[in-house]
This record gives sequence, structure tokens and C-alpha cells, in this order.
Amino acid sequence: MKVDLEVLGREIQLAVKKQTGIGVGVGFGPTKTLAKAANFSAKKWRKETGGVVVLMDEIRRDKLLHWMPVDEIWGIGRKLSKRLEIMGIKKAIDLARYDKKSLRKLFNVNVEKTSMELEGVSCYALSEGAEPKQTIASTRSFGQRITSIDGLREAVATYATRACAKLRSEGQLAACLQVFIQTSRFDDKPYSRAVICGLVAPSNDTREFVALALEGLSKIYAPGYRYSKAGIVLSQFVTGEGYQPDMFAPVPRRNSEVLMKVVDGINARYGRGSIRLAIEPPIAHWAMKRDYLSDSFCTDWSQLKRVKMS
Repeated sequence: MKVDLEVLGREIQLAVKKQTGIGVGVGFGPTKTLAKAANFSAKKWRKETGGVVVLMDEIRRDKLLHWMPVDEIWGIGRKLSKRLEIMGIKKAIDLARYDKKSLRKLFNVNVEKTSMELEGVSCYALSEGAEPKQTIASTRSFGQRITSIDGLREAVATYATRACAKLRSEGQLAACLQVFIQTSRFDDKPYSRAVICGLVAPSNDTREFVALALEGLSKIYAPGYRYSKAGIVLSQFVTGEGYQPDMFAPVPRRNSEVLMKVVDGINARYGRGSIRLAIEPPIAHWAMKRDYLSDSFCTDWSQLKRVKMS
């Protein structure tokens, strides 16, 4: 069954407008780059197009590419566009017709793929969701300097807990943790150290990573410094769904997955830190200062302004 893309675009516009009150432009194309170009033109000439542009035929495609500046192409930034303009590539059509091997040699494979996409050759797959993260970091500068190992243990444990919560929300397991501590670079004798620790088997259990982080901290901590920042970085991810454990690895903690799910559920309902490990302080004296934190009107319903009509 052949779908009328322009009609579909109008339906999408109406649905978004009805549910959010926001007007949108809709673009269709045979490749991801051309679809982005169509969307750009739908917004640029909203009055003429009604906010919907379909670039499924060569005539329409070439007409747009002859006008479209090269710096408006998806994936071509300002610095790259300046280099292209020096080579005489000022419009999208110039990039589409340029020698592909030369583009790869002078720039990289992504520029070559972009040129091919502008000619209708699909090189980039469409993804329905965000790509899984390759690393997850939890780092903060301290509101006041930490001079003791106990304060750093609290901070590192807290950051490891937050990183693990993010890890579970992504449905991932991690096998590697990096912990770092540092003083201000403006100190007379700055100090900065990091250590990488690994698990025998991937996990997302907060207890495993907190223990690992504290072990790593003990290796890099040096007394006599006023520390200004610490952080945790998780890496070497595997998908939790369908993961096959190593038969020679130590037996995982009993009911770990169920426990972590309960902890995340309670903290989501009653606020972060409602359930925490004993080493995590309820109120951290070293926490980052937030005296001038901006309001979160767009992400927190409770902070929306109320207007009374008399």
C-alpha cells in the first residue's frame, strides 16, 4: 500500500500541535541526510510549504540542494564548512557531486557518506531511540575542600551510587570503574590521580561498585592535600538482557537484581537518597553549592509559576 507522505506529514503536524501546542516542520527523504534537509526547508519556507516537504524525487532534491548552503547540511559544522568553501564546495549540490574518494582522503569517511546520502544512497541507519552510552560518569566539584580520607570515601561512594542508578536505567551492566580525585590546578602543589578497577563479571549492583571505588580510592589517596573534586566513570558495558554469566566467575549476590529494582523504585517515588548505603551521608557538607541554581520550570511541575485570576 502506497502512503501519501505529504498527507502523513500533515497528520503528524496536527497530532503534535494537538498534544503539545507546538508547531513543527516535517521532512521526508530517501536518506537520513536528505530527510534532515527536507525538514530544514520545511521550517525555512513554512509559508510556502505549509511545514511539510517531501524529497523523494530527484527534481525536488536537486532544486533544494542547489540553494542549500553547505553549512546547513546535517553533520557539517562551521569549521568543516569553511574548509569545504575554500575548495569551492559552497552549496549542498557541490558536496553531492564532489569526488567521493577525494572527500575521504581530505576529510574522513563521514564526509564521504554525507556526500553519498545527498545523492540518495543510504549510509546512515535510522534509530528509533538514543544509542546506548559507552560510558557513564558521575563527577562534581565540592562546595568546600575535603582534607580527610573519610570525606572522600563519602563522596566517592555517593557518586558510584548515582552512576549505578544511571547504569540500571540504561539496562546495562559494566565491568570497569575509574575513580579519580584532584585538587585545584591553581594550588601551589596540585595533585591529581586516577585508577582503573575491573570486575571479574559485569554487574550493575551498587554494592559491588561502591566497594570497588573505595578500594581504588585507597590506592590513590595522599594526605596533606585539600581536594576540590572527585568522580566515578563506568565503562565496558554489556546489555543486561540476555547476558550469559561466566561459569567460572564468582557466584553473584543473591537477589541482587530484585533488590536494586526495589531501591530504584523507592528512590524514584520518594526522592533520591531515600534508601542509601550507610556510607552515604544524608546531608553532605562537601556537596556542590547551589545557592544560585536556576529554577527548573521545564522539568519540575512543582516549580511552575501559578497565576491567580481575580
